[in-house]
Amino acid sequence: MNRYLAGALGGLLATVPMTIAMEKGHRKLPREEQYPLPPREVTEDITDRLPVHKPRSDTSMTLLTLGAHFLYGAAAGSLWGAVADKSSRPAVGGAAFGAVVWAAGYLGWIPAAKVLRPATQHPVRRNLLMLAVHCMWGASTAGWTQVLTERRTHGFGRKARRT
Repeated sequence: MNRYLAGALGGLLATVPMTIAMEKGHRKLPREEQYPLPPREVTEDITDRLPVHKPRSDTSMTLLTLGAHFLYGAAAGSLWGAVADKSSRPAVGGAAFGAVVWAAGYLGWIPAAKVLRPATQHPVRRNLLMLAVHCMWGASTAGWTQVLTERRTHGFGRKARRT
């Protein structure tokens, strides 16, 4: 499979456990830190800025947030596909890539676009949660990308030749 497509699919798939871990971790934060998670805050801010019909219900906003989060995971995953090497330890490189994605977003383009305050102005526990789930996402993205780009003669890859 093409490495960009494999990275995008890997990033999309890796967003599933990331989202679950983020939700579970969010519930364990102190009550005063349980304000909406960044994907929801970003989606709400961007939809407020757009000259389009806004979602009316909480369910609609939740679905829009999830869709945007998964698309962002796929887009970032395609970048991993572009830079990934054929390391024997893809999880390590992927986790580092996840940390870079976190930093580029929460210390870079998101505050620069005035969507959210930079991570330095959020509670440490929230930042640690978001950094941890991004590292998990990166490691999972790297693993999926490697699986999807390897040429296989068994399992889910190409069929083995019969002799």
